[in-house]
Amino acid sequence: MKELRAIFAGGGTGGHLFPAIAIANRLKDRVEPDTRTEFLFVGTKRGLEYRMRKRLGYQLETINVRGIQRSLTLTNLLFPIVLIGSIIKSIFILSRFKPDIVIGTGGYVMAPVILAAVLLGRRRVIQEQNSYPGLATRKLAGMVDKLFLGFGSAARYFKKNHNLVETGNPVKDIIGKVSRQEGINIFQLDSNKKTIFILGGSLGASKINNNIKNGLEKLPENYQLIWQTGERDYKEVAAFAGDKVSGRALFPFLNRMELAYAAADFIIARAGALTLAEIAVCKLPAILIPYPFATGNHQMINARTYSENGSAVIIEDGQLDATSLLEQVVGLFESGQIEKMSEAVSSNSKNSTPSAVDKIVDEILGLIKYKEGETVAEHRGDSSKV
Repeated sequence: MKELRAIFAGGGTGGHLFPAIAIANRLKDRVEPDTRTEFLFVGTKRGLEYRMRKRLGYQLETINVRGIQRSLTLTNLLFPIVLIGSIIKSIFILSRFKPDIVIGTGGYVMAPVILAAVLLGRRRVIQEQNSYPGLATRKLAGMVDKLFLGFGSAARYFKKNHNLVETGNPVKDIIGKVSRQEGINIFQLDSNKKTIFILGGSLGASKINNNIKNGLEKLPENYQLIWQTGERDYKEVAAFAGDKVSGRALFPFLNRMELAYAAADFIIARAGALTLAEIAVCKLPAILIPYPFATGNHQMINARTYSENGSAVIIEDGQLDATSLLEQVVGLFESGQIEKMSEAVSSNSKNSTPSAVDKIVDEILGLIKYKEGETVAEHRGDSSKV
C-alpha cells in the first residue's frame, strides 16, 4: 500500500491551527483508502494546539520557540539561540518522520520547521490566511515551493517570482452544513428569537466581553446570545450573566463552531481571517471589531474587505467605550438593514469558499506528484523509504 507522510506546522491560535486541520482532513480523505497517511503536527506547549492535543486527531510534537516581542526584552535577546535550538530539534523531527511535504500555516512555530525542511531538501508550502502576511510568512516566502493566499490582496507583499496561488481560506467541511434547528437544540435556545453570536477569537476579547456585559440589561426579550468568552474572562462573565444567557450557550471555548454558526442570525467578532472565512461560508452579517494590535493592522485590512461590500459594520476597538454593540445589532434588525447585509455576504465567497481546501490539496498533490497506482517515493525518485 502507498504511504503519504506530511508535517503540519502552525499554531498558537485557532486562526493558524484550524486551517492546518482542515487541510490535513481533506488530504486524508482524498488519498485514502488506497494510501496510508501519516500526519504529524508540530507546535508549542503554549499554543491552542497543545490544549487541544487530546482531540486534535493527529500526533503532536512540540518545540520550544517564541515570537519576537515588540519591545526590547530578554526574550528578544535570547531569540537567536532559541531559534537555532528549535531548528535543530525540527531537523531531528523531520529526519525521523521523513515527510513527503511540510505544510506551514502561520505563526512563529512555523519558521524553524520550514527552515529545517529547506536544509533537508523536503518539499514545503505555506498557507497564509491574512490580507497582511505575518512576519514568518514574509521572511520564508522565497524558500517554499508554493505560497497559498487567503486574500489575493496579500500578493503585494511578495516578489513576483514567488510561487503565489490565491486559494481563499480553508474551513472545516462541516461549517455551513448544520441546520439552524440542530444548533438551537444544542444550546437550548428559543427558535423564535433572534440569535447573536459573540466571538472574540480562540483567546477571547475582554473589551468585547465588557461591552456585551454592559448592554445585557437593555437587550430586548426577543433576542438571545451565544457567547464564547475565552478562558480568561469566562468565570467573571458567567457570574455576571446569570440567567441572562443560557448556560449551554455560554462557554470559554467551543470546538464545534459549526453549531454556533448554524444557530446564529448575526455575529459580533474580531476580524481574524479564519473567522471571516467561516462567517462568509455561513452567510452571516456581522459587526467586526478588528484587534488593534494585530501585525500591520491586518485585521482592519481583513475587515474592510467585508465592510466595503456592505456585509459587515466595522467598529474600532477604541470606540467600544462610547457605543453598545448589542444596541447596534438591534438597530440593524429594526431598521431592516440586516436584509441588505445578508444579501451582500455572498460576495465574500472568493476569500472563503468550501472549495479553498480542495484547491490547496490539489496543489499539494501536484507538487509531490502523487498519482494513482504509484508510491510518492517512486514518483519523486526519492530513495528514502516513506
